[in-house]
Amino acid sequence: MLDIPPLVRVHVDAWIAAQNDLGVCDAIARNAPVGGPIDMSAPHLPKVAGIDSTVPSPAHTAPPFTPTAPSAAHLPSLPGALIQDRLAGWVSDLTTLHELTECLIRTASLDEALREVLRAGAALVGARRGMAVLEPADGLGPSSTIGLGLAHAELGTIETVPRSATSYGRILEGLPDPAEGLPGPAGPRPVRDPTTGVPGPGPRPGPTAVPGPIAVPDLFGQAELDPRHREVAARLGYAASYALPLATEAAGKLGAVVWLYDEPAEPVERQRHLVGLYGRYATEHLARLLELERARVRVATIAEESLPSRLPRVPGVQLAARHRTGPHGGGDWYDALPLPEGALGLAVGSVTGSGPSALAAMGRLRASLRAYAVMEGEDPVAVLSDLELLLRLTEPARSATALFAYSEPKQRRIVLAGAGHTPPLIIGAHRTEFVETSLSAPLGMLACWEAPSIEIAPGPGETVLLYTDGLLRRTGDPMDRAFARLHAAAASVPTTDRHDPGAVADHILRTMLPDDLGTTVDGEDVVLLAARFE
Repeated sequence: MLDIPPLVRVHVDAWIAAQNDLGVCDAIARNAPVGGPIDMSAPHLPKVAGIDSTVPSPAHTAPPFTPTAPSAAHLPSLPGALIQDRLAGWVSDLTTLHELTECLIRTASLDEALREVLRAGAALVGARRGMAVLEPADGLGPSSTIGLGLAHAELGTIETVPRSATSYGRILEGLPDPAEGLPGPAGPRPVRDPTTGVPGPGPRPGPTAVPGPIAVPDLFGQAELDPRHREVAARLGYAASYALPLATEAAGKLGAVVWLYDEPAEPVERQRHLVGLYGRYATEHLARLLELERARVRVATIAEESLPSRLPRVPGVQLAARHRTGPHGGGDWYDALPLPEGALGLAVGSVTGSGPSALAAMGRLRASLRAYAVMEGEDPVAVLSDLELLLRLTEPARSATALFAYSEPKQRRIVLAGAGHTPPLIIGAHRTEFVETSLSAPLGMLACWEAPSIEIAPGPGETVLLYTDGLLRRTGDPMDRAFARLHAAAASVPTTDRHDPGAVADHILRTMLPDDLGTTVDGEDVVLLAARFE
């Protein structure tokens, strides 16, 4: 706490009220950042991250302090005015960082977070364009490059410059700032703090330390500038840069971000301090998103490896399957296996839960169903009864839905039974209808499961679609409306695509889930297994 005499009155309430009327994130979105430095002791409303506030002072606000030549009457009030300006500056900085980090924490993907870092950093340092490179030092990926105010072709042009000749490249390669420690007009340049970039005393960072920012205030003023870098800078129209590492001691080095100035410029000490603090927090947030993305990739890989690598070829039928793993990895699965005498077994199912445990349960359930299908596949009810007994004995706390169909493609005959699963859908030139299956409970819900089987006979050229309820739940609609949407999507399959079961499944996915991922229900897998009979 500051020990301020009670006679000193700090009028910052009105400024805070004005700041709340127009948030920092909204101000950045409405105004383009300017390149001029910000005067911390200006008598007007403080600027926010290089942006003039558009909110006027309220009428009841006391008139701002106007510095004049000190006199005997003004000397007693001068210290209080300085403290007021200093506190107003601190409040401005804290409010700016708070709102920018609030915007950052709302991001849920690496690319979205990198774009937010570029946008916020450009406002803090007064730049207009920039580029962020995500390249974790452990080499495990993922890697990506995001631009601000730069087209994809312009990013590629910048990447043609040798990395050792660029400021962001020196950070990624672990090369020191060439301007640090070099003698100047007043002696060696002081070493900058690796977090904030503020000059200060201290030893030069070692090879294992967090790299510091690199400022190039005038690219064309450097005689040793790489010719290719000079050519690219002239073509894209930037004359200065400020690069900040995305690195902390806890998270390691994740990448670098560089902001480009249209004219020779360099952030002032206050801007360096703010963007350094923001970059440190952004790095920790990116590290969390990176771990989450890697976990998702691992779960998706395990899920894909647990499903059939290829579908069997059986005369009289064409098969196609589509699988979309949810963000947390669910337990939806499918299977198709050839059986004796030219028969074919088709199965889809879903295990409750998500994550690695659900994937492991799904793998055990699918392997068991294959064994039961080989032994007694002609009786789908017996197959599901055996599966229910296994599930109840081995995993009593888990339930599952499943549908198994015994198909004879040459006779175009299917006998199927379902346990709490969604009904199949027949798609043809003259009909699109759901199969009327008997109502039954999921596996593991009752002491003894049993439900009657049904028999269907698809016509020539018709496709039987098996799917999991994730396709319906990802729409975010009630179940009755989701079923209606599925029926409409299946009925709208173009005639030219009806001969290909893969095209039928793709059309239904695009129609049901235009963005591929539903936002209402998180973590739902989607499985489609289409069988077209000749």
